Amino acid sequence: MTRHRTLSVRTSAREQLVDITSQVKQTVRELGLDDGLVHVYCPHTTAAILIQENADPDLRTDIIEALARLVPQRGFRHREGNADAHIKAILLGSGVTIPVARGKLQLGTWQDVYFGEFDGPRERTFVVTALGAQP
Repeated sequence: MTRHRTLSVRTSAREQLVDITSQVKQTVRELGLDDGLVHVYCPHTTAAILIQENADPDLRTDIIEALARLVPQRGFRHREGNADAHIKAILLGSGVTIPVARGKLQLGTWQDVYFGEFDGPRERTFVVTALGAQP
């Protein structure tokens, strides 16, 4: 079984990490995935998908600030003025794959799935693909 669903997320800042875990979990339920894998993919060149700690919201700010130090917004040739956003998306990646067992994402205790926005605010999409067995 392979099934896909395209979901949306509204970002509210130029750079932001948005927790999309509940949307992914709900989609896994709706697609009827019991055991297998779920892949979460971002079809945008200035955004990313990542798994990271969910316990301390300050970590999200720390990640955004660290990326800003690594890749500052200015000093690039790209005419649109968002080269830093493209580079940050490359560094973090466009997707993650998560095992699913008995209908549940096999995330670690402190892990959630995040949509990384680096050129917002915008209405964005991401794709959830379920691979595996139905109950």
